[in-house]
Amino acid sequence: MELPSIESNTLLALSNNLADAVEQAGRSVVAVNARHRISSSGVHWRTGIVVTAEHTVRRDEEIAVRLPDDRTVAATLIGRDSSTDLAVLQIPDVNLPTAEIGDTNTLKVGNLVLAVARPGENGLSASWGVVSAKGIGIAQRDWCGRQTEEFIKLDLSLYSGFSGSPLVDAKGNVVGINTVGPRSMVLAVPVATVNRVIDTLLEKGRIARGYLGLGMQPVLLPDSLKNGLNLPSNGGVIVVNIESDGPADRAGVLIGDVLISLDGRAIADTGDIQVMLGSESVGRTLDAQVIRGGALLTVPIAIGER
Repeated sequence: MELPSIESNTLLALSNNLADAVEQAGRSVVAVNARHRISSSGVHWRTGIVVTAEHTVRRDEEIAVRLPDDRTVAATLIGRDSSTDLAVLQIPDVNLPTAEIGDTNTLKVGNLVLAVARPGENGLSASWGVVSAKGIGIAQRDWCGRQTEEFIKLDLSLYSGFSGSPLVDAKGNVVGINTVGPRSMVLAVPVATVNRVIDTLLEKGRIARGYLGLGMQPVLLPDSLKNGLNLPSNGGVIVVNIESDGPADRAGVLIGDVLISLDGRAIADTGDIQVMLGSESVGRTLDAQVIRGGALLTVPIAIGER
C-alpha cells in the first residue's frame, strides 16, 4: 500500500487548520441587515457589541442581526465613523461568544489570512489569501485637506455580504474588520483602530475630528526661498480653498498662503496636518507658520470640529 507523501500530509494539515480557524472565528460572526435586500457581516466584538462596515449600514433604525443559531434580534446603532468605515451596534444579551481578538502587529506581509462571513442564509462562507501590505494610508479629501487612516491591504476576495466580516489569522483569532477601499482595494481595519472607535462611540456617540476649513495641496519651495527664510526643508502645503467662516478663515489665513508647520511640527503634505487633527485637537489653538508674500508669519488657528 502506498503511504501518503510528506507533501500531502502537510497540505492536509494546512487545510484542516484553516477549516478549524474558520469554525473558531465563525462562532462570533453574525449577519447584519441594515440595507435593502443585501445583508452584510459583523463581529460580536464585545458582549452586546457588534462591529460591521459603516458603508453597509444604510439606515439608523430597524436594524436586524441574525445570529449563528439563526435567531434574529434587533440592534441599536451606537454610532458610525466613515473615515474607518466602522459602525458599532448594540444587541441584547443573547449568550453569544465574543470574538477571540488577536494582535494585528504580529501579522507579516505574506501571512495567510481569512475572511469569515455570514452573508446569507446558508451559514458561514470564507475566503482566503495573504497580507499584501501593512500601514496603507487611505486619504479622504475634505475641507481640512484629507483625513488619513491606516489599513491592512489584502490579496483575497470579498464576495457579496463579506464587508464587515472579520479578518482572521491562521490561529482563528480576529485581527481586523474587512472592507472595500478605493479602486475596489480589499482592506482590513486593524484591531487597535476598531477598539479606539468602539471606545469613543460608546463614550460620546460620535467621533470628533479636528477641522481647519482649508483645501490644500503639497508644494515644493524653491531653494532660494528656503535658504532666504532659513527653513529646514523645501516642503509645505499651499492653500487653494478656504471655507467661509471656517476656523482658518476666522484666523485670517489667505488663499496662496503656504503652511510649513503646525503646532511646531514641520508640514510636507496634507497627511502631516491630519496627524495633528485628532479628537484631542478640537477646541485647541494651534500656531500655524505660513509663508505669505515671501515672509514668515505665525497665524494662531482655533481648531474646530468637522
